Amino acid sequence: MPIFCDESGAPATGAMTVAAVAITDQGAEALLSRFHAITGSGGELKGSRIDMAERALVFEFLERFGGTAVISVGKPVREPGHDAGKLDLDTYGALLADAIGAHLPDAPGPVTALVDDGRYDPATLAQIRGRVEQLIDRHDPASWAGLRDSRRTAGIQIADVMANSAWNVAIGSPRSKRIAAIMEPFIANGVVRVRTI
Repeated sequence: MPIFCDESGAPATGAMTVAAVAITDQGAEALLSRFHAITGSGGELKGSRIDMAERALVFEFLERFGGTAVISVGKPVREPGHDAGKLDLDTYGALLADAIGAHLPDAPGPVTALVDDGRYDPATLAQIRGRVEQLIDRHDPASWAGLRDSRRTAGIQIADVMANSAWNVAIGSPRSKRIAAIMEPFIANGVVRVRTI
């Protein structure tokens, strides 16, 4: 089962979110293709660049194309003298493990966890990939983790929209109430799960 992961925000913004989207490669590609066909858009799908109607369409298509999302939300507070970079990385690691881990009980076999490669330097990303692989290997030894460029990976673009949506709600942005209204029916039917850690 593929799980595509992306994040939004940072501790300094008031919240960080990580979305893990379980959807087949074919489902993710079909979702993105259908989205572009209807909206007339092209290029990379980003939660920060779409309007409310487009955002609602992504959530509707996630359900239609057989996907589910777990979004983990953290609101860590930086203590005086603590390193901001370490807090960012620690928060990201904890949220990533939580979001992926929540999918594992429902995974019938090996998991492929694909993580956006754009946030940290290559050495840090390699460490993150290794930790994710340890987590999913306990679920099934045939599981593996990899890093992917979001511009070329439909599933990670979908995860970006999920993470950005939850981040807006978490920080109470001017769009938060409308985004929460979009998310609510999909949370109610279990297509989207939001977890606070």
